[in-house]
Amino acid sequence: MTAAMAATDFLASLERQEGRVAVVTGANSGLGFETACGLAALGAHVILAARNEERNASALQALLKRVPGAKAETARLDLASLESVAAFAEGLHARLPALDILVNNAGVMAPPLRQETVDGFEIQFGVNHLGHFALTGRLKSLLEAGRGIVIPVASLAAVHAHIQFDDLQWRARYSPFGAYRQSKLANLLFGLELARRAKKEGWNLHARIAHPGWARTSLVSNGMAKGVSALRAWIIDHGSAQAFRWFGQSAQAGAEPILYAIASRRARDSVYYGPDGAGERKGPPGCAIIPPSAHDPSVARRLWEVSERLTGVAF
Repeated sequence: MTAAMAATDFLASLERQEGRVAVVTGANSGLGFETACGLAALGAHVILAARNEERNASALQALLKRVPGAKAETARLDLASLESVAAFAEGLHARLPALDILVNNAGVMAPPLRQETVDGFEIQFGVNHLGHFALTGRLKSLLEAGRGIVIPVASLAAVHAHIQFDDLQWRARYSPFGAYRQSKLANLLFGLELARRAKKEGWNLHARIAHPGWARTSLVSNGMAKGVSALRAWIIDHGSAQAFRWFGQSAQAGAEPILYAIASRRARDSVYYGPDGAGERKGPPGCAIIPPSAHDPSVARRLWEVSERLTGVAF
């Protein structure tokens, strides 16, 4: 069976999404683009939300070419700016009666030098977690008016992480991968805590978490290979491409756990989904292992409270 046939069979196993509206962050490449294509193929109206308007337009054309007749559009969203997050949310409130699906996918991975968002947060914690936290909070009422499905996209990197509450912004001693792991654990903790709070408070929100395994995307070249010498960037890109080719899977396959969490009739709130192959690096979607660092609800509650304070967004 070819990869295209396998992808078609996978989508055929999912629930159709006609009449539903979805926002996918970071949708102009990689996992976000593949998730957007999958949702469009299932009949959803998809909003490709990302920072670069030119790349957004190119991604939209590529999506329409792959899924003729798709209902899709672009919108500018810079998760490194809380002002941009607020403006994006206000724009949706002004024109949509409801939002059914929010995929918190956009991310930054391990830039070699510490960077900050517009609001002074370490860029990985700021974009990967705080930006999405604020976005979800600002879209909460729209989501509750629709199906209310929220998908934080985590990573295998969360396995070896912990939340560094005494220096969340990594000012004392910056570690590119330490900060990345923290941000991905934060995504997982946020999804689990959102599911708990939704159940306790009676919110019409359905939080499920997904990770792509080892998926070949531009995340490496846009993160750890950015801002280094041309030779070092080539070595990083070439080495990571070989590793993902041997042990990982395509971005299209990596998007399948996300789509499964959204549209499978078997998907359940507070469950973590990922590839079910060796080491959860590749394979068809299945239940992923929640790492020990994400099991303590008190850590998730503390992170939630800190996130509300830092973003000024309360649920």
